[in-house]
Amino acid sequence: MMRGRFLSNLIAVTLIAFGVLLILANVNVIDFDFGTIWHYLYPILFVAIGFKWLMDSLRRKGGSLLFGSLFLVLGILLLLDRFQVITFTFSDIMKLWPLLIIYIGLTMIGFPKKRGIRVVVSKDDEDTVQKTSRFSIGDKTFNEENWTLTPIDFRDAVGDYYMNLSKAYIPEKEIPIHINNWAGEIHLLIPENVACRIDASVKAGELVLFGQTADGINRTLHHESEDYKTATRKLDIHLRMKAGSIRVDRV
Repeated sequence: MMRGRFLSNLIAVTLIAFGVLLILANVNVIDFDFGTIWHYLYPILFVAIGFKWLMDSLRRKGGSLLFGSLFLVLGILLLLDRFQVITFTFSDIMKLWPLLIIYIGLTMIGFPKKRGIRVVVSKDDEDTVQKTSRFSIGDKTFNEENWTLTPIDFRDAVGDYYMNLSKAYIPEKEIPIHINNWAGEIHLLIPENVACRIDASVKAGELVLFGQTADGINRTLHHESEDYKTATRKLDIHLRMKAGSIRVDRV
């Protein structure tokens, strides 16, 4: 239903923009031909789509703050070029890369507010999943005494993770740990008496897995304890890093 409403609004904006362009053609502000009309029309569509995504993001109804801002600014600049206020073409889009820096700065000061870590309890009320559901910035540390390890799924973040599993209460079962980071450092400390299976990779950076090291581009390391299949208490660990380092040690 929401998609249908957006489509109808987009069609409405297109018709309005087309009508405005026809008026401009009739008063000799622009020449009337399809190529010229499209030259003005698609920047208006960019503005409409960008504004919609931006508003949805601010209202927590989906959308995208980053791409909404990009489309909105791109459309406005293209329109200013069409009316000869500035010179800007579609090929100049890479000049808008500072929008990414602005976006990161806004997220660092809490705008838009990050959802952060939320806990989801399963129906049998036995497992809880600590999960980040969207882009976030900041460090996460698990180093308290007797903290309870539950299934973990962290995704799309920038920052450092430090997880001392030797201080955690680890239940007698297989526990999945998934960390997928954009940039930063992941450091895990695993007790000697806990079986584990580890799949770790970095797009660009360094991997250290129980003393085994790999660094550079697209590096991957694997490890599986000899007793993993028969162990009752074990960790199934998947670590991904786009740029940074991953380190896993035994303690």
